[in-house]
Amino acid sequence: MERVGYYNGEMGPLDELKVPFQDRVSFYGDGVYDATMARDGVIVYLEDHMDRFYNSMRTMRFEPNFTREELCAEIQKVVDAADPVDNFVYWQVTRGTALRQHHFADVEPNLWIMVFPMAFSDLSTTEDAVSFEDKRYSYCNVKTVNLLPNVLAAQYAAEHGCEEAILVRDGYVTESMHSNVHILKDGVLITHPADEHILPGISRKHIISMCGTLGIPVEERLYTLDELKAADEVLISSCCTFAIRVAHVDGEPVGGKDPETFTRLANALEQEFADYVEANRR
Repeated sequence: MERVGYYNGEMGPLDELKVPFQDRVSFYGDGVYDATMARDGVIVYLEDHMDRFYNSMRTMRFEPNFTREELCAEIQKVVDAADPVDNFVYWQVTRGTALRQHHFADVEPNLWIMVFPMAFSDLSTTEDAVSFEDKRYSYCNVKTVNLLPNVLAAQYAAEHGCEEAILVRDGYVTESMHSNVHILKDGVLITHPADEHILPGISRKHIISMCGTLGIPVEERLYTLDELKAADEVLISSCCTFAIRVAHVDGEPVGGKDPETFTRLANALEQEFADYVEANRR
């Protein structure tokens, strides 16, 4: 199948699956999720994503009715049912199906999984971005399905002909609508601290680790939009974008001043990914 869906053990074509009207996600966004990519059936950095997913569940007080190993097996089952190309892999748990009431209901959680084709980003290209006020709440470190502020930011970016919206809170850059944001300045990678205002991205984790391997200093600190616009390079990272350069922000040219450091980092991240896929082929 090209696009595969799964709901509580039922699997089939994504467009044909149905879910209960009273799933709490419909009324409250009462769910957490995670997502990554797969190449040739190999789910990329799954253990890292599981660490983050289980942290999201703990923080939001979800009580799963499956083990970590069982969840990994179910996700792999859906990936195996999909065509063996580059795929986006998404899973979420909602608090269950019950009559609408704000407090928790005594019901079993619901597990959703979907897999569909998506290409990895070409790191030789660039993207454009706009800045956008970060009006989200203080659980940004939890990957919940409450994404309406991100939707508004994405729409604003699209209306301005951009691929990304860089979020700014109290004058400081946090992240973007679905990526982490980093800057290179004087050979140093600068990124927002992993606090309640950003999602601790898996690609962000691998970028920081790779900087250590390559001898690139890292500073996890607050930085302003003006600092971003004056940086030597502006990078965004996500599960399908290991590190891609931003060329314009708010219509102004940015970055392009340290291609050597960026290329070293990007090449090393792509090689790490290739090595991971090769080592985990079944």
